[in-house]
Amino acid sequence: MDASTPNTTDQLIDTESSARKRALFLVSASTVFGLSVWFSTNAIAPALETEKGFSDGDIAWLTIAVQMGFVAGSVLIALTNLADLIPARRLYGVAAIAAGALNVLVIPVDDFTAVILVRFVTGMFLGGVYPPGMKILSGWFIKGRGIALGAMVGALTIGSGSPHLLRSLFSDQWEATIIGSSILSVLGGLMVWTLVSDGPHDVKGATFAPRYMLRLFTNRAQRLTLIGYLGHMWELYAMWAWIGAFLLAVVGSRPLIGDRLELASALAFAVFGAGAIASFVAGLMAERWGRAYVTAGAMGISGSLALFIGYIPTEMSLLIVLLALVWGAAVIADSAQFSTAMTELSDPAYRGTMLTFQTGIGFALTAVTIRLVPIIVDASGWGLAFAMLAIGPAIGAAAMLWLRRLPEAEAMAGGRR
Repeated sequence: MDASTPNTTDQLIDTESSARKRALFLVSASTVFGLSVWFSTNAIAPALETEKGFSDGDIAWLTIAVQMGFVAGSVLIALTNLADLIPARRLYGVAAIAAGALNVLVIPVDDFTAVILVRFVTGMFLGGVYPPGMKILSGWFIKGRGIALGAMVGALTIGSGSPHLLRSLFSDQWEATIIGSSILSVLGGLMVWTLVSDGPHDVKGATFAPRYMLRLFTNRAQRLTLIGYLGHMWELYAMWAWIGAFLLAVVGSRPLIGDRLELASALAFAVFGAGAIASFVAGLMAERWGRAYVTAGAMGISGSLALFIGYIPTEMSLLIVLLALVWGAAVIADSAQFSTAMTELSDPAYRGTMLTFQTGIGFALTAVTIRLVPIIVDASGWGLAFAMLAIGPAIGAAAMLWLRRLPEAEAMAGGRR
């Protein structure tokens, strides 16, 4: 063969590599867009209190409604094996578009019960976005899967924090935050549905077998992964839900630049941004040093910060902001590695089902701490409210270090555990 003729094998490798990068970019970008509706009501909480007469407790319930809707959607998908029986990109597309359309209803609806219902159903559709997105990328990556899912979770973090950015930019037009996040979600759904294809490692779903899900409790490696994940979730969404209110209490309501850019909302978005970077970096570290070490280390840092950040006097606002950025990085850095570990420890034919089931259980737990934080803040202040969150990372880190000692852990991160 002429030396100038390209090698066919090399061409195939280059083509597959380009397709993987394209899928990673599109799914990650779409996740930024699609998850923007998640905390849209938290970002505009002051406006909802003024315009619709909602209380802090009502805002907590609006967030819990999304979480429980997500759980309902995730469990429904897991029980029906839907994420493995139909193309995950199609499920993702429909769900993201529907979530964006429903989110707009927060604007005209004034009745609290009706808004709760809207947020619950929005959460149900989000259950068809995040777990199927992880399954899509799992079909494209074997080596480097932790890095890929880390990039996706980083995108989820940016998407979840984007309402704070929109709120900061459009502080006087709270409706713009809702409309903007809805448009982004619809665009994200269209991107995955029309532009992303199935990966070469995607596995056709097996027949419906709900008993397989019980392995999450009976298989010791999967059980320890679940415990680690639950410890992580105990802290994560409560921190995300209330970090904006905490920073508002620290720095007050004032603009950063001119009259348009609200400081507290901008800082809250920066906390999410730090988490997005940390998610990708943690993926690189996990592939090199192992998932158990990285997850335990991240929970050690985030849990330690949760213990004392709320006790720091608000006069030390610069220190609080700097520590909040570190907390924002550590609190989400480990998230993708739990999902990656579950894909490595599960039968590939049930990968989507197990991811969805684990995620659903984790999000059910978040409702507890999201509601507890404002109750404890009212009774004792931010110090005890955030310190309570450290319970989860302590248990989760212990579970992951235990998992690392098991022979089954060899399946993770190419044997790096």
